[in-house]
Amino acid sequence: MRSVPGVVLGGLMAFLPLAAVYGQGPPLPPLPAGSPQAAGQHVFETRCASCHGTRAMGGEFAPSIVDRVPLRTDEELIRLLHNGLPSGMPAFPDVVDPDRANLISFLRTLKPFEGAGAARATVTLQGGKTLQGIALNSTANDMQMLGDDHQLHLLRKTKSGEYRMVTSQADWPSYNGQTIGSRYSELAQITSANVSRLHPKWIFTLRGPRVQATPIVANGVMYVTYVNECFALDAGTGRQIWHYQRSRTVGLVGNAVSGANRGAAIAGDKVFMVTDNAHLIALNRTTGALVWETPLANWRENYNATGAPLIVGSMVISGTSGGDEGARGFVAAFDQASGKELWRFWTVPKRGEPGSETWQGAGIDHPGGGTWMTGTYDKELDTLYWPVGNPGNDLIGDDRQGDNLYTDSVVALDPATGKLKWYFQFTPHDVHDYDAMAPPSLIDTVWEGKPRKLMVQANRNGFLYVLDRTNGKFLFGRPYAGKVTWATGLTAEGRPIVAPGKEATHEGTVVCPWLNGATNWYSASWNPLTSLYYVQTNDKCGIFTRTDMPFQLGHGYMGGSNTGDPADPGRRVLRAFDIHTGKPVWELVQTGGAGSFGGVLSTAGGVVMYGADDDSFAAADAKTGKLLWSFQTNAEPHASPMTYLFDNKQYIAVAMGSNIIAFGLPDD
Repeated sequence: MRSVPGVVLGGLMAFLPLAAVYGQGPPLPPLPAGSPQAAGQHVFETRCASCHGTRAMGGEFAPSIVDRVPLRTDEELIRLLHNGLPSGMPAFPDVVDPDRANLISFLRTLKPFEGAGAARATVTLQGGKTLQGIALNSTANDMQMLGDDHQLHLLRKTKSGEYRMVTSQADWPSYNGQTIGSRYSELAQITSANVSRLHPKWIFTLRGPRVQATPIVANGVMYVTYVNECFALDAGTGRQIWHYQRSRTVGLVGNAVSGANRGAAIAGDKVFMVTDNAHLIALNRTTGALVWETPLANWRENYNATGAPLIVGSMVISGTSGGDEGARGFVAAFDQASGKELWRFWTVPKRGEPGSETWQGAGIDHPGGGTWMTGTYDKELDTLYWPVGNPGNDLIGDDRQGDNLYTDSVVALDPATGKLKWYFQFTPHDVHDYDAMAPPSLIDTVWEGKPRKLMVQANRNGFLYVLDRTNGKFLFGRPYAGKVTWATGLTAEGRPIVAPGKEATHEGTVVCPWLNGATNWYSASWNPLTSLYYVQTNDKCGIFTRTDMPFQLGHGYMGGSNTGDPADPGRRVLRAFDIHTGKPVWELVQTGGAGSFGGVLSTAGGVVMYGADDDSFAAADAKTGKLLWSFQTNAEPHASPMTYLFDNKQYIAVAMGSNIIAFGLPDD
């Protein structure tokens, strides 16, 4: 773990956006002739100054770096120069030592010229009081200020010229909004009667394709992540408050390489997120300053990280990615204040440990079982539930005969110790990559005439499951997708009855559902008012092709590939299920080839919001499934929507392509 000392007000500028403006000022003072710094200045002037300006305080094509260089180690600067940044900075692999060392020496001399500083402001509030601080960002109508009280203040200009403070009245502080995973909100300003009037309120663009994060909101500030980046935004306007970014890791394998990061978590004065190289970091919520950093695992052992952490009490809990590369999965808990690891649960036992008998062969040495989605937590039962990914390698089970515990399971853990309470395995000995990452919903409802604490999941394997979450007992299950051929049904204990001849072959085998599943990691939603469970589903089959491959560090470990069946293009269907029967009450068929990854949000307003397969963001009537509204974004959804109340008005926000779009009703 690496700790970073607290940052005083004068050091905050490193994390601020455009309003931390520095002028170019007078020329740089002369450096000693023949010194490394003077040689580095020449490199800067010939390679960098045309974008960053003569004094490195910003130019037409690039921002100031005076405030950013002190935040990076020499090693990080070397990596940054060699690789560039995906957000726009080009790579300079030809800048090598001694030029590179001299350049870094020069960068260490950079300071704002005397008298420069962030733009300070004094505003008059309604009622006559004044507020002083640093204007982080502003327009003619609003301002985001870091007050001299070290607090963020979101301000709106009134007709009189005074400002009023605004904030959020209902937050969305975690990946699913609550810890129970149901992606349901009690907000009801936006209803089935007025959702047709919904329109974009603001758009914030990230410089990366296919954003997968769910924004979170607390105290009027929205936090959005991309791989190795976190943005703090004014949730009412989308104006940037601060931006944290670090270089991408070179040599990494796994989903994080493609830019996957599904969000952050908030607790106290910190924002928590994972980095591509499987580190957990804590940022100061107000400034974006790095508070602490803890490695989850060694990325050189095929680990990476993409999931949003979960807050439970004083702990921040995270899993990791790398199951498709053979990395052994785990869930770990850390102290929020210090980053100290408190416990770790391994999702696959070592040789000789209980459960290892379910691994016959050498496969246990590179078993997979990743934990890359966010878990759920039942406060009343004080139980943590975490979904577990597929075994490795994904499509070949020859060297791992047996059930392969605890892959493709949900594990119930004691959050104080990480000890296993119970587990349920959905797909024993998986050879189709049917992981258990589809988020389960924790539901309290009547089951067979009695109140029951349930867990419901529409699994990637095409079956809908209802479990007793107090003990993991299987209560009910049935296929929910249009086509499920890999299994003919479930036993009374919930074990799949596997159909013969459905494993991947060198020639290719058609199996339903396809590798992307009948659903996947994007959100489902349970609505207690309608008693319906809403799921984005895929009626699609795929051709599973086997490719024999050894385990190798730095390489994938899929054991094959998959493509859609050209004879059956498939379809994407939003379905509302009665969990007692497993049958859909209504279905809404979408236009497209079932290739998108948009999730679902339902609300007390009677609407179901979802990213549609035709690249639109849409709303359906929660009771009937009637399409009520859609907005064409021309960007494929790979994320799940959320909602919040800001300045007493309801917003619904979602990532579509590279954009965060916040929708609301007209002000009139």
